[in-house]
Amino acid sequence: MLVHQAYQFALDPTPQQQGALASHCGAARYAFNWALKLVQRRLDERAAGLDVEVPWTLPALRREWNRAKQQVAPWWWENSKEAYNSGLDALARALHNWADSKAGRRKGPRVGFPQRKAKHRTRPTCRFTTGAIRVEPDRHHVVLPRIGRIHTHESTKKLARRLEAGTARILSATISCTADRWFVSFTVEVQRRSPERARVGGAVGMDVGLRHLAVLSTGEVIANPRPLNRAQRQLRRLNRQLARRHGPRAPDGSGRAPSIGWQQTCRRLGRTHARVTNLRRDNLHKLTSRLVADHDVIVVEQLNVAGMVRNRRLARHIADAGWGELRRQLGYKSAWAGARLVHADTFYPSSKTCSACGAAKAKLSLSVRVFHCETCGLRIDRDLNAASNLAALVADVVAGSSPET
Repeated sequence: MLVHQAYQFALDPTPQQQGALASHCGAARYAFNWALKLVQRRLDERAAGLDVEVPWTLPALRREWNRAKQQVAPWWWENSKEAYNSGLDALARALHNWADSKAGRRKGPRVGFPQRKAKHRTRPTCRFTTGAIRVEPDRHHVVLPRIGRIHTHESTKKLARRLEAGTARILSATISCTADRWFVSFTVEVQRRSPERARVGGAVGMDVGLRHLAVLSTGEVIANPRPLNRAQRQLRRLNRQLARRHGPRAPDGSGRAPSIGWQQTCRRLGRTHARVTNLRRDNLHKLTSRLVADHDVIVVEQLNVAGMVRNRRLARHIADAGWGELRRQLGYKSAWAGARLVHADTFYPSSKTCSACGAAKAKLSLSVRVFHCETCGLRIDRDLNAASNLAALVADVVAGSSPET
């Protein structure tokens, strides 16, 4: 099975290498903004009746950049050509998405026209597709074009083993910075073994929630770590401290140079948010890996998370649980492990239906935590009842279905 997989590693660059990484990301942002301004000017000229070519694809944008780079960016030789190509490619994708969304060819929310990338409001990132991109045999260094050999904060053995065995091929490398920490992410074409395994744990239904992250039909209750909720006290303190500092905006709205204290507090706030994200991601990865390894069939509900977060009383808690990410990870991990993921319909009454006799209630308030069936007299935890109904759904749905129903 040939799949595209990403391997991300934290970096420990020297101060000189940090400057080179930031320079490449800045070059990508500069190329994006320059090309966007060119496209907007050409569109205005065409609207005025002039016969001009609007560069819309990556090859067209690259030709325009090569013609003008000596005048608009005489320092272009300081960075790899891949840095500028990365920014132009991002603009070409954005224009394509906007055009498809406007024409109705793209699913999802409406996509707006690309906007200029501000220096201090955009995550620094740059992608390399050609040049010297490799993982060193010592498994503690990576090599990137023009930047050279960079020490990694963690071992690269997971990727190095596949490269040495010939079951993986690096397609590209993307550098990014989050909360003062630099990362490199390798997009790799991996030859994975076809999942062949004996039945291990049967089918399991999983009902997600806020009180508990998930309840399984086996009776196991998975606690909700609530990383954002636990960090609220520290976040409130840092936000109040940031508001007292001399920030980049004066009370009258004019711009000014921020103080060193404001910049330090801003970095601490960013690191706190990054820690919350890492705790949530780590917990979800451990949970999903265990589920696909222990069970053959996993049944989850197709929840409308985007609609649920419109409830202002529950939005923060729903986002903190990470239901969408949980379902996304189960999707690709089940295919890798040879398990089957079944999606119950959005309006399937898993909580209102009795798991013993099948009788369904017309209404069931969220405040009712214990399900009581008037038909057979069953009293059971609401979430466990829903998980049991999801597991029972497999016998009616899975037979003859595709790996993801």
